[in-house]
Amino acid sequence: MERQNVTLSLPKTVLKKAKLLAHKEEKSLSALIRESLEERIRKNTGYKEAMETEIRRMEQGLHLGTGGRMPCSREAMHERR
Repeated sequence: MERQNVTLSLPKTVLKKAKLLAHKEEKSLSALIRESLEERIRKNTGYKEAMETEIRRMEQGLHLGTGGRMPCSREAMHERR
């Protein structure tokens, strides 16, 4: 995977906490930031893809095996016995 360096400007308190967290998880600060960004991207992309899939399914409809016809009337279906 090709990499590119970036420069970040963070408040010192955030940077200090991030370094402590990275140390606690035995990771580099770069790895911690990379994993956090990847997770956010995965969540965002996953939600969008799932939504698009469900919209396509709703537009296609479901095959219920009736051929578009009800096997009984509405009245018969709701008749109390």
